[in-house]
Amino acid sequence: RSAEMTGSIPDGPDAPRMKAEAARARYDSKPNDPAVAIAYASSLRGLDQKPQALAVLQQATIRNPNNHELLAAYGKALADVGRYTEAAGVLGRAHLPERPDWRILSAQGTVADQMGDHALAQRYYDAALKIAPTEPETLSNLGLSYALSKRLGDAEPLLRQAADHPKAD
Repeated sequence: RSAEMTGSIPDGPDAPRMKAEAARARYDSKPNDPAVAIAYASSLRGLDQKPQALAVLQQATIRNPNNHELLAAYGKALADVGRYTEAAGVLGRAHLPERPDWRILSAQGTVADQMGDHALAQRYYDAALKIAPTEPETLSNLGLSYALSKRLGDAEPLLRQAADHPKAD
């Protein structure tokens, strides 16, 4: 069966572009669906089209201002383009203390590090690690934050632990 008939996209050099085109078609048909907007923005980020991904998420957030998953994606997209103050505000709205999400906490830490507030960033990473104690992304972020704070003795073991994790990229 052809890829068109099955809906799957064959692997190859054009696959990311083809996936983005398919995601755009879904988005065009369902612009109010947060999950579709997030998927389309993700495919745009995969093509290094971060400003376009941000625009998609911004519009989706306007349409769905209380969707926490969408707010988290929008906050991360703001950080991707260097709009850290806005990212911090949006990620703060995305985080629900009664339902903490390590991914949001880790993103908040990354934004705080980018803004030079390493102590705050480390508190976010510590909170994220309480939820997902071996998550290599957060371990790496905390290790890098320690390195930025000139706490190299604390940074090295965390970075090694993150690098040795089977899920490390």
